[in-house]
Amino acid sequence: MRSPDEVSGCTLLGNQGVKYPTQYAPEVLETFINKHPDNEYLVTFNCPEFTSLCPKTGQPDFAEIVISYIPRERMVESKSLKLYLFSFRNHGDFHEDCVNIIMKDLVRLMDPRYLEVRGIFTPRGGISIYPFANYGDAEHQDMVRARLMANFPAR
Repeated sequence: MRSPDEVSGCTLLGNQGVKYPTQYAPEVLETFINKHPDNEYLVTFNCPEFTSLCPKTGQPDFAEIVISYIPRERMVESKSLKLYLFSFRNHGDFHEDCVNIIMKDLVRLMDPRYLEVRGIFTPRGGISIYPFANYGDAEHQDMVRARLMANFPAR
């Protein structure tokens, strides 16, 4: 079991009075200590209800966001991640921008060994957009390239 000190940075988890942000809010992201930093393992979040706004028309865009990372010392707390992703609801940016912003914010927050973000946006105007952005430390540069290449469509 974790000690109170180990979860002291997780102020949102279990808090019934949490307010959902109405604007882009990276400051809501919280972390906790990885108890297994010597293990190289994968954590994946599937976020099937992501929404943002088209920066030109203001129309809503819907996506499934998949975030996978290999942690180092810090890990993102899932309720704070949920609130952070919700903060894009009124944020006007292109699909590619949203995915890159999410990746960069999480890298700054956690300093992971490796992290990738995939956006599976629903079609608009008959076109689907699936942006993919990834990051790796010096030891994971081969993985960065391999995962990027693996995400090119086979067709």
